[in-house]
Amino acid sequence: MPTHQSAEKRVRQNEKRRKQNQSRKSRTRTKIKNLKSTEDPDAARELLNDVKGDLDRLAAKGIIHKNRAARKKSQLETYVDNLEA
Repeated sequence: MPTHQSAEKRVRQNEKRRKQNQSRKSRTRTKIKNLKSTEDPDAARELLNDVKGDLDRLAAKGIIHKNRAARKKSQLETYVDNLEA
């Protein structure tokens, strides 16, 4: 257990941020699942834009690595392009 007041505050902040990051990642994973279950190309294109924004935000905040976000966006774009073909 931390003995300094600042260390106690840091523990509280870390726990709060961990829960927020967990929630944001979970919400993005759910959106990706919804996108992959969509058969309609137009609806998939709209969902893709939403998911790409979420991935960019996660990468900007350091929740996921920027290369992971880029790779995921590329994979999803390929998926949506194949729906349209």
